[in-house]
Amino acid sequence: MLLAAIGLPAVISGALIALLMRSRLARHLLDRPNERSLHRVPTLRIGGIGVMAAALPWAFWQADRSMALVLACAAALALLSLADDLRSLPAGVRLAAHLAAAALVVSQAGMPLAPAAIVVVAIAWMTNLFNFMDGADGLAGGMGAIGFAAYAIAAGFAAQPALAIAAAALASACAGFLAFNFPPARVFLGDAGSVPLGFLAGALGLYGWSRGAWAPWFPCIAFAPFVVDATITLLRRTAAGERPWHAHRGHYYQRLVLSGWSTRRLALTEYALMLASAGAALAARAASLMLQCGIISAAALLYALLIVVIEVRLPRAGAASSPRN
Repeated sequence: MLLAAIGLPAVISGALIALLMRSRLARHLLDRPNERSLHRVPTLRIGGIGVMAAALPWAFWQADRSMALVLACAAALALLSLADDLRSLPAGVRLAAHLAAAALVVSQAGMPLAPAAIVVVAIAWMTNLFNFMDGADGLAGGMGAIGFAAYAIAAGFAAQPALAIAAAALASACAGFLAFNFPPARVFLGDAGSVPLGFLAGALGLYGWSRGAWAPWFPCIAFAPFVVDATITLLRRTAAGERPWHAHRGHYYQRLVLSGWSTRRLALTEYALMLASAGAALAARAASLMLQCGIISAAALLYALLIVVIEVRLPRAGAASSPRN
């Protein structure tokens, strides 16, 4: 099952996306350039349908009750987000659904109220940040493939086969999508893919922690390129008095492209960072407490240096040249 979950979802995801590209539905799912976009021509946002349809059946195969709840919530969010892709839903409705799904999952963990509330917010934030970061060719597909692969490897070492299969299926399906999303992208995830993937990054992170597969910091390091960029951008814009929910091009990855980086160069650089983060998370997982602290501190220092370099050397969003493929 694990070997099948590594390979088959990629094939299924790719085949479904290829079929959807020729379907009538695709006409209604176009991502048209706007004030937050880096692409310049309308692009299909059907990739998430293929990813979820390919990964979730495999993930359900050996899922216990708690994991089945996580996967059911992800499926529900995928359907709601598909409705949002087709006909924009109010932000309040979307946020309420994200919080409700997170609360439902956390309620099964038996945590005290205060920590549970923090975890609910953290999962809801993961749900949204993946969507915020799905704005450049190849990024979301690469982060999904690498981040969930790290989950699968860690779950395998922790003797958690159901979690390993679910994470491997998600990584594989993301890899199948990446064949259409690598620069120049022909397809984007859309909310139907980015929202449930972000939710699963957070909710499966909680599931793995509750089963002893990893420490609570592991998901944050495994998905650090997305977590750091989205979180620091939110804090910076809030501190500047900007409305965080308004469309913008202030993410660090957007600023790199606006400064002249090609989307291909950005994707390849981000993949190196993603692989380094996933490798650091896996290395620290089974290390001594002292070594864990050293690895986490080194990762934090690296990201701090990268942020300083971008803040000092690159212009703010909207002040530079047009993006290149």
